[in-house]
Amino acid sequence: MGKMLTGAQIVMECLVEQGVDTVFGYPGGAVLNIYDELYKNSYRIRHILTSHEQHAAHAADGYARATGKTAVCIATSGPGATNLVTGIATAYMDSVPIVFITGNVSTDLIGKDSFQEADITGITMPITKNNYLVKDVNKLADVLREAFAIASSGRPGPVLVDIPKNVSAAVAEYTPAKPYKYISPSDAPLDTESVKNLAELINSTEKIFILCGGGVIRSGASDRLRELARKLGAPVGATLMGIGGYPCTDQLYTGLVGMHGTKASNTAVSECELFLAFGSRFSDRVIGDSSKFGKNAVIAHIDIDDAEINKNIRTHHHVHGPIDEVLDMLLPMINLPEESLAARREWADYITSMRCGALTAKPVQGDRKLTPKGIVDTVYGVSPKDTIIVTDVGQHQLWAATYYKYDAPGTLLTSGGFGTMGYGAGAAIGAKLGQPEMRVIHMTGDGSFRMNCGELSTEEHYGLPIITVIFNNGSLGMVRQWQSLFYDKRYSQSTLNRGPNFVKLAEAYGVKGYDLYTTGELEAALREALDSGKPAVLDCHIEIDETVTPMVAPGKPITDFILQDIDD
Repeated sequence: MGKMLTGAQIVMECLVEQGVDTVFGYPGGAVLNIYDELYKNSYRIRHILTSHEQHAAHAADGYARATGKTAVCIATSGPGATNLVTGIATAYMDSVPIVFITGNVSTDLIGKDSFQEADITGITMPITKNNYLVKDVNKLADVLREAFAIASSGRPGPVLVDIPKNVSAAVAEYTPAKPYKYISPSDAPLDTESVKNLAELINSTEKIFILCGGGVIRSGASDRLRELARKLGAPVGATLMGIGGYPCTDQLYTGLVGMHGTKASNTAVSECELFLAFGSRFSDRVIGDSSKFGKNAVIAHIDIDDAEINKNIRTHHHVHGPIDEVLDMLLPMINLPEESLAARREWADYITSMRCGALTAKPVQGDRKLTPKGIVDTVYGVSPKDTIIVTDVGQHQLWAATYYKYDAPGTLLTSGGFGTMGYGAGAAIGAKLGQPEMRVIHMTGDGSFRMNCGELSTEEHYGLPIITVIFNNGSLGMVRQWQSLFYDKRYSQSTLNRGPNFVKLAEAYGVKGYDLYTTGELEAALREALDSGKPAVLDCHIEIDETVTPMVAPGKPITDFILQDIDD
């Protein structure tokens, strides 16, 4: 027979069962019982208080991405719960395992427009893998266990558990249990025949291009994908979520694919004979005009989520299953005929010859006026190689994705599918707490940083040496770039000719700030910030009309560039 515990105590025990030692959140009336137990259990579970619930969600997201663990975020009912929605959607789009625990009004008050009441399970149904409203304390432990199992199994994602206040106070029997893996009805044993057919395609084709999607990183298959690429001598491109899944410094790496894809990658998609997509959902930013995408290729899609197969692109062959398991089965089947090696090498040389200067890190020469590439190259040159880069969303995000060199999975954390401005500060906090031995640099724009600068107080309070690098162009840069290209330079509400002074703002939070205009100033400030072991804000001033290159217009074939690669 188990112990008799309150619902709030059961929450604590279930978290410990799952190996949780860190949670993120913000208290409020409906979760006071849970927060009282967090106080009593602080020796087992560390709680990180952010400045806003949305950033608590992003912090949990960054923690999960940086560690591979299922993260936990807690918020109260009503506005506390709805403030999580953007963070939940961000995690859902990028397949991040998080269990969100929200409080709600007592069960007798539900549906009566009670104070701080919201139907958070109804609101979040489209953006969670599953969610629960727990009305019976006797079911609470099993619901929490199932939530963790669903969040982490198969294609990962967020799960929400909504607990009314009277349920957290009620008493039930608790019996410990071990974590388990959730088996979805759509999960099926890996089809050996489909893998054999894929191997036959690969062995009989010379012009092959590999796309590394986010699923490669989520499944821990990066090393296996590298082995496949080198065995084939095939060029490899990446989606935004797949960056780091294949080493950016490898000669076979050709950069991003799609709207901001490189000439090398987009040409390879258009001219290859076999297109191997691993763990990519073929988003609109990757495929452009779907009728022209990979039109000369046999398209093979390998993904754990069968709902993604033939959703956006009609494939010729697919393998449904975990990418690590698929590659384990596939690699021994690769048996390339000797006579094809020269042709394969010629194809790879042809594609990689288009690699532009953006794909090669060069030391910044002299003390130059700051440019986007100059900022990224300086940060790359000064920072330790085990640095985690976290971005917000906008031009700076793509400059960070294009110019920085990521050689390990999980070293670029960014909001890909949802494109969430304000993601970066919270995610950087989560990443640093999850990987305390690694450096964390938060790259952001002046527009994005306005949305999350309050988290400087969290960084300072917990002594987190996160370095914030602001690409400050006095505008919503990506919006301005689109207005320049497609709206005849009508800059409607995209010019940010207003405060704050970010250096003074940082100082108000007890954080060192630097006002920077040249690469020499940036290098000196960055070295000082790294050596200090404290958070810092580096405000880097750049020209207002700097652009992200290359670029393809939305809905156009991905080889129709309106802005070309840069060679510098």
